[in-house]
Amino acid sequence: MSSPAPRAAGRKPDQLRPISFEANIAPHATGSVLVSFGLTRVICAATIEANVPTWMKQQKVPGGWLTAEYSMLPYSTLDRKPREISRGKADGRNIEIQRLIGRSLRAVLDLKKLGQNTLWLDCDVLQADGGTRTAAITGAYLAARLAIQKLLDAKKIAENPLTDSVAAVSAGIFDGQALLDLDYLEDKDAEVDANIVMTGRGQFVEVQGSGEETTFSGDQLQSLLGLAQTGLKELASLQSVFLARQLLKM
Repeated sequence: MSSPAPRAAGRKPDQLRPISFEANIAPHATGSVLVSFGLTRVICAATIEANVPTWMKQQKVPGGWLTAEYSMLPYSTLDRKPREISRGKADGRNIEIQRLIGRSLRAVLDLKKLGQNTLWLDCDVLQADGGTRTAAITGAYLAARLAIQKLLDAKKIAENPLTDSVAAVSAGIFDGQALLDLDYLEDKDAEVDANIVMTGRGQFVEVQGSGEETTFSGDQLQSLLGLAQTGLKELASLQSVFLARQLLKM
């Protein structure tokens, strides 16, 4: 039996791609971050709107709201991806991903402490090389935290409504081997593909997994979860270091 093909840049099966965060990439947003997972690059911008959705007012729901939007810019992929407006209909994949981003961030946000505000998270993919949704979630948390700090500094809210950090990573089985943080070439031919969202304290928010024209065993699922947990602990640490530096500057 032949050994699995080596990963790009000699990455080990349990190794993340190079991860980086750049703050204030969108100056007009309340908080923004350019997140890079290898060649995948996503701008995550958080904007505070001093209002809440109509349904919250009608139902007299206390607190605020968080909502997310996700899109892939036309030049983010090898072949140009038409904008939704030019197609005349919403992209089902984009809708699925922006709902996932919203769920992931609301899992670590006390909406009552947000006040009568809506936190908008806009995640725009500049370059796609696999794992755009996981990069978007990881960066969206950072953008949200920076935006919330501005609310706190301006004394528009009394306390931090974020109860924990949140990050996401992919894992999959490619060429019979369990791998962490798949790039595009691995992802497109993976036998099993999973996306895992977890809080900084190690609580799962969401686990998405599917066999691509195949099935997978319980042992394989556990190996993917184990890989994801390893990567997510590292991501939480990287987020913490980044925020510590940025919050000192604010």
